[in-house]
Amino acid sequence: MSSTVEQFDAVIVGARIAGSATAITPAERGLRVLAIDSARFPSDTLSTHLLWPTTMAEIQTLGALPAVEAIGAPRMPMAEAILDDIGWRTTYSPVAGIDYAMCLRRTHLDHVLVQTARDAGADIREQCTATELIRVDGRVAGLSYTDDDDTTHEIHAPIVIGADGRKSFVARQVGAQTPTLLAPSGRACYYAYWSDDRDDLRHIASQWRVDRLLGTAFPCDGGDLLCLLQPPVDMIPQFRGRQAHDAYLEGVAALPGLAARLSGCELTSRVRAGVGIESYFRRSSGPGWALPGDAGHFKDPVTAQGIRDGLRYGRLLGEAIAPVLGARTGVDASALDRATAAWAAQRDRDCIDVFQWTNFLASGLPPSPLEYELYRRAQRQTDYAAVLSDIYNRVQPPAAMMSPSTVASAVVKAVRRPGVPTREVVSDLRFQQQRLVSGWREKRRFLRAEPDGGRLLGDDLPAEQIPVTV
Repeated sequence: MSSTVEQFDAVIVGARIAGSATAITPAERGLRVLAIDSARFPSDTLSTHLLWPTTMAEIQTLGALPAVEAIGAPRMPMAEAILDDIGWRTTYSPVAGIDYAMCLRRTHLDHVLVQTARDAGADIREQCTATELIRVDGRVAGLSYTDDDDTTHEIHAPIVIGADGRKSFVARQVGAQTPTLLAPSGRACYYAYWSDDRDDLRHIASQWRVDRLLGTAFPCDGGDLLCLLQPPVDMIPQFRGRQAHDAYLEGVAALPGLAARLSGCELTSRVRAGVGIESYFRRSSGPGWALPGDAGHFKDPVTAQGIRDGLRYGRLLGEAIAPVLGARTGVDASALDRATAAWAAQRDRDCIDVFQWTNFLASGLPPSPLEYELYRRAQRQTDYAAVLSDIYNRVQPPAAMMSPSTVASAVVKAVRRPGVPTREVVSDLRFQQQRLVSGWREKRRFLRAEPDGGRLLGDDLPAEQIPVTV
């Protein structure tokens, strides 16, 4: 069955994080925006769902902060990380006046964002599945979709935005599914919820590492705690099928600090899994289309950056296209394509350093002599610990943790450390230098390939440096 053709200024496939963020500005300016999603909200989705202060600031910019706060997750103004028994704890630098993180189930967070987009004037249609893109003279000019009654709808619009995740229908339809930069993860991700009555610890976001195993504890809404376990990929067979529950508990027990944090807590959910993880950039703009969120760029969850980037670059995409779509003289297709190309290039410039840093943390390698010295430095110096938390918070670039003096000090201390062979320190330093050079070359090739030469959207966006972390 087919319905009549409808005309919109923009149509978005996917109404969660990136889709809602993209819809809000054009809808607020009176443009006709349609977002479709196969889900019925509220609805859950696989996610680490940690929100750094910079993520909370994006939520505030979108006008959703009061509703997000009302969900009831605790504010977490403290961050801590412990490598073996070497730990540091610190606060965050404020972003737009916000100095705390939060952790919210996607069931609740996405519902709030969808409602915010609706309140802005966007038409959100649930349980709808995109089936085909419409093309006119080589441009994407709309789409067809089916609703929950199996009725086919045809939408015409100057732009189709694919905010539909890693398995993006839009990316596949426009031939952008193959990444322009790809990095398979060395870790898998398993998570579950625990009841949490430790009121004395519900203001802290915590991470532990022992050998190649990494685990986290993030207090969240509903009086619960989200515990993630990220083992190296060679441990995946231990988590298959019915083994997942026991392997997850064994992993928690192998991280003494995490086990102590969960003492007295009760596992209240099944263990969910994320495997086969690949970080990537995809070509994210073209004639009549764009890809915000995970559809265009994805980073391993080890640094929990996906929600922040989905919100930020969804919002910036909406802000970039709104003036073109709302022009009194009509939509200039070339101007629209230039706007989306500049947006995509800026996102890539902003995110490449954090992408490379995340890939290193996701490698699943055991801690190195220099890493131990960096943790000891953060344990001794609160200002250095603050630098580390602000890298996760995107206030500082990854390069900030490794000044030449910091590297030199770490090498000297590692060489003098009893029980640490000098050859291991030298090998570690050589490895880090090779990684730095390789990363610099990768970044240079990647940014040179930008179709618009890497033009900037505005001076308000961060221009992060080449990463030199170890």
